Amino acid sequence: MSILSKLRCITIDVTGTLIAYKGELGDYYCMAAKSVGLPCPDYKRMHEGFKGAYSDMANKYPCFGFAAKMSNIVWWKTCVRDSFVRAGYDYDEETFEKVFRRIYSTFGSSAPYTVFPDSQPFLRWAREQGLMVGIVSNAEYRYQDVILPALGLNQGTEWDFGVFSGLEGVEKPNPRIYEIALERAGNIAPQEALHIGDSMRKDYLPARSVGMHALLLDRFKTPDAKTWSQSGALVLPGLIETQAWLTAENSSNGTSFSSQDGHVSSL
Repeated sequence: MSILSKLRCITIDVTGTLIAYKGELGDYYCMAAKSVGLPCPDYKRMHEGFKGAYSDMANKYPCFGFAAKMSNIVWWKTCVRDSFVRAGYDYDEETFEKVFRRIYSTFGSSAPYTVFPDSQPFLRWAREQGLMVGIVSNAEYRYQDVILPALGLNQGTEWDFGVFSGLEGVEKPNPRIYEIALERAGNIAPQEALHIGDSMRKDYLPARSVGMHALLLDRFKTPDAKTWSQSGALVLPGLIETQAWLTAENSSNGTSFSSQDGHVSSL
């Protein structure tokens, strides 16, 4: 019996699992500055400035300002302004507004992202098997309404439901986000669901804590993958391998959803 036959739902992370960023953050901030006649910001300073600003905003106003009833655009405007200030660029209000509009528009489109080649085929295949497919992501509403559709990952053809932190007011690694996903899937039992992600802390551990099955993708050959495997997680390089693992016959040895060496012995 294949593992697939035990499942009713697959949930999946977005960034690093289905899609990835193209280029560096500095590329887009540089283009925004150049569009209003400013010189390119220093990439390293800009990157460090953004990391600090984003972390600060996420701590003060988690889930993109959900609890504070802060609008998405205000959250990002505050974050982007602080990013520039931390990097040493304190533009006047009019100049900053122009730069920000360019950045906000860019990151609300398909431009900065690329879809892994196996993402759409895997999602469609999973739905063809009769599985519910859910997106579980620490992302704001534009991922659901604009970005994923613009990338060809549409609700109704590639996925059935979404649980986005900016819309729910809860984010990974809080296990509650996975409980919401199980409810959206029809209040199914946790053991009937598999979560696929790229973070031990945000994806694997909280999904397992509510009783779901889980596995991790190592898209970028990260050194952390060895530690993930040693911790008992199943780690696969992509969704092609995930599909093969799901359909492999494992009844003879009762292969579980995790493996100490990160590989399934029957494959």
